[in-house]
Amino acid sequence: MPADLPDVLAPDAIRLAQRAVDKTDALRRSGGLLVEIGAVEPGYADAMLEREEMVTTYVGEGFAIPHGTNEARALVRRTALGFIQFPDGVDWGDGVVHVCMPIAASGEEHMALLSALAETLLDPEQAARLRGATSADDVLAILAPDSTPHEEASP
Repeated sequence: MPADLPDVLAPDAIRLAQRAVDKTDALRRSGGLLVEIGAVEPGYADAMLEREEMVTTYVGEGFAIPHGTNEARALVRRTALGFIQFPDGVDWGDGVVHVCMPIAASGEEHMALLSALAETLLDPEQAARLRGATSADDVLAILAPDSTPHEEASP
């Protein structure tokens, strides 16, 4: 992952053990999270739904990376990434999603994030660890191992 991941994915943008009734609910929750952390203006969730109608954001291994349309870039205050875990899964139409990682970006910086995320998410072991993460520290340790706040003590 990029070295600046801690600036893009903060612990307060990580939600574990959530539930969504369907894909629309999961997308609205994703947009709502980005609004809540101050990354986007209200209305971004609608742009995420619009993007999803154009092309799926399902990337495999139980992950979706929802983001807004190009027109929605005007609603972005700062680049940010969220993490919402749905242990029961959400039917995405082309697969079951267990983790949504919504992205907000006003420029092309989201391409570097998407590329780095894809590398991690396409590794079945790393993807499984993220799907089963039980704390924000777990998520950050997997996605940004060089920036985790805690070192494990040796026995």
